[in-house]
Amino acid sequence: MSEAPSTTPVCYRHPDTETLLRCSRCERPICPKCMNDAVVGYQCPDCVKDGRRSQRRARNAFGGSLTAGRAGYAVRTIIGINVLVMVASVILGGPRAIAGAGGFLGLLGSGTPVTDAGEVIGWAVYPDGTVHGVADGEWYRLVTAMFLHYGVVHLLLNMTLLLQIGSYLESRFGPVRFLTLYFLAGLGGNVACYLLQAPNQPSAGASTATFGLIIAVIIVNRRLMLDTSSLMPLLITNLIFTFGVPQISKAGHLGGLAVGAATTVILAYARLPHRTVKQAVGCTLLLAALIALSVWRTAQILP
Repeated sequence: MSEAPSTTPVCYRHPDTETLLRCSRCERPICPKCMNDAVVGYQCPDCVKDGRRSQRRARNAFGGSLTAGRAGYAVRTIIGINVLVMVASVILGGPRAIAGAGGFLGLLGSGTPVTDAGEVIGWAVYPDGTVHGVADGEWYRLVTAMFLHYGVVHLLLNMTLLLQIGSYLESRFGPVRFLTLYFLAGLGGNVACYLLQAPNQPSAGASTATFGLIIAVIIVNRRLMLDTSSLMPLLITNLIFTFGVPQISKAGHLGGLAVGAATTVILAYARLPHRTVKQAVGCTLLLAALIALSVWRTAQILP
């Protein structure tokens, strides 16, 4: 005599498993392996995925990704690039690329083929008779210079500052807006070097960007109505350092400071609605102004 077939429902994902549980959202049968705790009852894996997709991502006060900003991906990537460039500089330039070549109490390193190829220089005739510089069409120098350093001490000073205040700013802005700030401040400082320094005077370093970050922290905290009194000594100390130590590019530091401040105001004070569009348009106009100044300077240098 055959048994009557079971009428107990089976899990929609495991047809060989009988269950009396149901998803509280779609009401499909689910087994204990498939159930996920919900506010009311349980949900199946498919409904959990749908719920995650429909959830709005957490945003910070300025429209950036809160989760990605706290992870610090941008700061760590920038530090990694700077370290790798320094390693290449040492490999091609030898031990004196690390330190002992003079400048800043003898702690700075010498120039190397890497720094020669990427530092900001307006227009110069090199020892081999070749002409190089931004005015000669090497526009990339206005960007590459912010990843180059004259020795390990130069690198450590900038990367320590970047790690400290850059991580805070990335958590406030999110990685995309932080990278925009860093890039524009660094570019602004390099453009200032191109505009104000002698055409054959080289300069490099991430300090053009980090100076922009220092003023950015102050502006951001004022925007959020947080205390800024502890940050002013940092700014003043770096300004004293800029004007008091020889062989430091005053134009680069002040240019990064000014453009960093302008970028931060755009990012921090743009309001809803269409905040992201306002931020993008403002930063694009600032970039266009820097390009226009560089074109004007080129016309002044070339005969």
